[in-house]
Amino acid sequence: MATGKPRGFTLLGLLFLIAGLGVAMAATGTLWQTVAQREKEKELLFIGEQFSIALESYRRAMPEAPRPHPPNLEALLADDRFPGTRRHLRRIWRDPMTGGFDWGLVRDEHGGIIAVHSLAQGEPVKKSGFGPGQETFAQATTYHDWAFRARAMSAPPPSTEIDTDRARARQPPATR
Repeated sequence: MATGKPRGFTLLGLLFLIAGLGVAMAATGTLWQTVAQREKEKELLFIGEQFSIALESYRRAMPEAPRPHPPNLEALLADDRFPGTRRHLRRIWRDPMTGGFDWGLVRDEHGGIIAVHSLAQGEPVKKSGFGPGQETFAQATTYHDWAFRARAMSAPPPSTEIDTDRARARQPPATR
């Protein structure tokens, strides 16, 4: 059996291959986790924007001052201050960072909700490129700092006249 050749190189090569695959898998897992967190943050920013719009809509529903903030999130689903049902939010969204329906609430001196934030403890990956009304999020150290506040809704865009030449250019040619 002894041929004079050194043995065990195949085993050593296999061990190096397994170690290399382990390192590659760890790097892939870290990258995947970062991508997943960024997606959750995008979803949180969208949901937070929905809460901001709903909080402002609730306040603007009253024609005169004082314009109170909602006492709870359920008041955004069915505003009982009017004879008919008025909805400012279609549903209470699930917090994508925690997976639950519980939200942190910031209240005014009368107990009304002025802002909503996630209860997640993590540090945000996103540090720049926030939309209007979210500029302070760039300095956030946790998701608690991403407080989605009621802010003035922009007025509806003014009506514009249609450019008839462009509209005609997009239409398919008439068939005879």
